[in-house]
Amino acid sequence: MNVITSRDNPLVKSLRRLSQDSTAYRKSQRVWLEGDHLCRAALARGVQPELAVFAESIVSQLLPEWTQAAPRNVVLPDALFQDISGLESPARMGFVIALPAALEIQPALATVVLDRVQDAGNVGSILRSASAFGFSQVIALKGSAALWSSKVLRSGMGAHFGLNLVEGVLPEALSALTVPWLTTDVHQGTNLHELQQQRAIPKPCAWLLGHEGQGVSPELAARADVRVRIDQPGGEESLNVAAAAAICLYASACA
Repeated sequence: MNVITSRDNPLVKSLRRLSQDSTAYRKSQRVWLEGDHLCRAALARGVQPELAVFAESIVSQLLPEWTQAAPRNVVLPDALFQDISGLESPARMGFVIALPAALEIQPALATVVLDRVQDAGNVGSILRSASAFGFSQVIALKGSAALWSSKVLRSGMGAHFGLNLVEGVLPEALSALTVPWLTTDVHQGTNLHELQQQRAIPKPCAWLLGHEGQGVSPELAARADVRVRIDQPGGEESLNVAAAAAICLYASACA
């Protein structure tokens, strides 16, 4: 294992950028995965890390699955690992992987479309729900949070590695989809519960989920085949977009 102790080491600087700059992965074409859960999820999907990074205090506890996962291992003093970490409580290990090749929209897949959803936690949570409920493609339109940023990765909890992820596309690209479109609408549309009872949720389909404050753009909403409203008997005006996504995707899975 190669031990690095300098804060100014070029590798340490690049790790810090990957961890703390949400779009650095696009320039470097590398992604930082921090923590054993994310790293294990990547390995389970056949991802080959380029580099494994460990805090000094964990080295004596490492199992062969970690020390043999990457062709190169680096050890950092705990204080230095904490300096590059994006977590309040550093996980003491991480992988650097190559950014997966840009993917094309698959027309017939069950899909989630993110229309300018900007909160990284919301985006990661939606990816996790998509994976859990059988939606195999997520399309992030331009203006949405960066899908491979560290915050989205942490919130996604490994869902990234089982999804066809397409990001940074313009709304016109959605014309490639051949499945019906459904969109959430606070004020209009059929109640989701009624659609479930009528078994009227198309399968597969594409769910359009919009900006935290503005919702789905009027232009996209106008193109949807079905507008859906989630009944809220408690009287709240609207739901968090990640919560709404989980409800809608679960309803689709049970259709």
